[in-house]
Amino acid sequence: MLTSCTADPRGADRPAGAGGERLEVAAATPSDADTRHDWFVDRAAAVGLDFVHFNGMSGELYFPEMIPPGVGLFDFDNDGDLDAYLVQSAMLGDDKTLDDAVFRWTGSSPPRGRLFRNDLQKGTGGSETLRFTDVTEASGIDARGYGMGAAVGDIDNDGWLDLYLTYLGRNRLFQNRGDGTFRDVSTASGTDDPGWGVSASFLDYDRDGWLDLYVGNYVQYDLAADVRCARLTGERLYCGPEAYLPQSDRLFRNRGDGTFDDVTTRALLSPQVGPALGVSTADFDGDGWIDIYVANDQTENLLWRNQQDGTFVDSAMLSGAAVSVDGEPEGSMGVDAADADNDGDVDLVMTHVPGEGHNLYINLGAGFFEDHSAASRLHAATLGYTGWGTAWFDYDNDGWLDVLAVNGAFRQVPSQAGDPFPYGERNLLLRNTGDGRLRDVTDQAGAVFDLVEVSRGAAFGDIDNDGDVDVLVSNVNGAPRLLVNNVGQDSHWLGVRLVGAEAPRDMVGARVEVTRPDQPTLWRRARADGSYATANDPRVHVGLGDSDVTPTVRVIWPNGRSEQWAEVEIDRWMTLTEGTGAAP
Repeated sequence: MLTSCTADPRGADRPAGAGGERLEVAAATPSDADTRHDWFVDRAAAVGLDFVHFNGMSGELYFPEMIPPGVGLFDFDNDGDLDAYLVQSAMLGDDKTLDDAVFRWTGSSPPRGRLFRNDLQKGTGGSETLRFTDVTEASGIDARGYGMGAAVGDIDNDGWLDLYLTYLGRNRLFQNRGDGTFRDVSTASGTDDPGWGVSASFLDYDRDGWLDLYVGNYVQYDLAADVRCARLTGERLYCGPEAYLPQSDRLFRNRGDGTFDDVTTRALLSPQVGPALGVSTADFDGDGWIDIYVANDQTENLLWRNQQDGTFVDSAMLSGAAVSVDGEPEGSMGVDAADADNDGDVDLVMTHVPGEGHNLYINLGAGFFEDHSAASRLHAATLGYTGWGTAWFDYDNDGWLDVLAVNGAFRQVPSQAGDPFPYGERNLLLRNTGDGRLRDVTDQAGAVFDLVEVSRGAAFGDIDNDGDVDVLVSNVNGAPRLLVNNVGQDSHWLGVRLVGAEAPRDMVGARVEVTRPDQPTLWRRARADGSYATANDPRVHVGLGDSDVTPTVRVIWPNGRSEQWAEVEIDRWMTLTEGTGAAP
């Protein structure tokens, strides 16, 4: 384990600019000496995130056992800090009980997802005390079944975030009542899609002021007709998606009355169907309308380009973001979109299987992409890893977006023979050097990056409101990890929540331009999707480096209108409300 780290995270290579539930698993317990200089420290257990995921494996090697869980960060009680939702799974097989599980379940009740309230307390001298409380029972969220992922969005424009959960089976929508409780509106809303949902996203694709819903579905799976896969030697192994038919994604339009209309066949005009694992929405071509990018597993990825009339056409192949530079489809899983090269448009990063390396697609403008996976060194740094959750985030607040990718194998790791779930890999942190390259700084990031686990979801947000981005990581058959950032607050930053005027909700899809004299212009966007089966902090975080000059902030709202605020305060979180700024 690393015991110290004296490297400067803003180095010279960068240009200026729950509920008592238990499985028998090991936990990391770093000492004070281990963590004193670590950039990230795991504090999940210490702050009360008492939870262990359970995939229900019984030795049958059912395909779904490898896919969950996602995770969610969202402020469900509107108290200004991020709460956490941890996705739970269940036993698979009608003839199986909890006693048949490889990992012993000792909870007092059957496994289900858990909601944890962030009880962040301000101390003297600006210090914060971080603590989470399991409020699942009081919340009314009874989320049983084989859970996959989470998405959040305010479906009724009442200012309270609602929770959508994907499943192997019918998905669930929980409407936030605004009093700490939720009600299940899955059937009444029309969003209880019965497929195999993994990643989902709330977006206002038709600019009518109501959040619509895109659900990425994986494959057509029937447990009773489970396919058995094996090596040439006859040894059983988990199947891949090629053993099953893919399943169509779904697009639901919000009618504004609490119900959604399934417009899939009318709105998605191209016939492409693929096993979807990751979904990220952004205005990729700069026309002011939100598009949808879908990371498919072992088939061509999709870029649903918004036609501004309620329909989409897949332009991934034409745009250069469907396949690798070799022209081959890859095992895409996690995906995120952001301006990685600070040129004003939205680039893509996505995770893959070991023989492929992760991918970086740079937007050349108007939604046309070039594969920079090799040139950026991302490809070389990630070969040999099976990546899942990922995101662009500025961990050291220097103004350049870095990448974290969480990993977990799909094929057994020989060195872990004897482990009942031998699929562990370490996670990776890659630093944007500002010259088109990403440098692997995993070994400098802290002892938590020495852990070998089977990670899946990664949710990004400022958990303790100290001005840097933390990460909540979910693990298959394991406890979550809360990677608290210890380095970003050493630099200046800007934090804004963007709220609508008529609808007092987070304006996901809004773009933010940050300008300062003699400093590069920075573009960020409000989003809660991306990564893998995960809901992220919808607030906008911008690293400002060593400059303490107050910036001018221009916001382009999802409806296309823009306004600006001059000399916005830095090093604090604030809210910008639509209609209160000046004409740009």
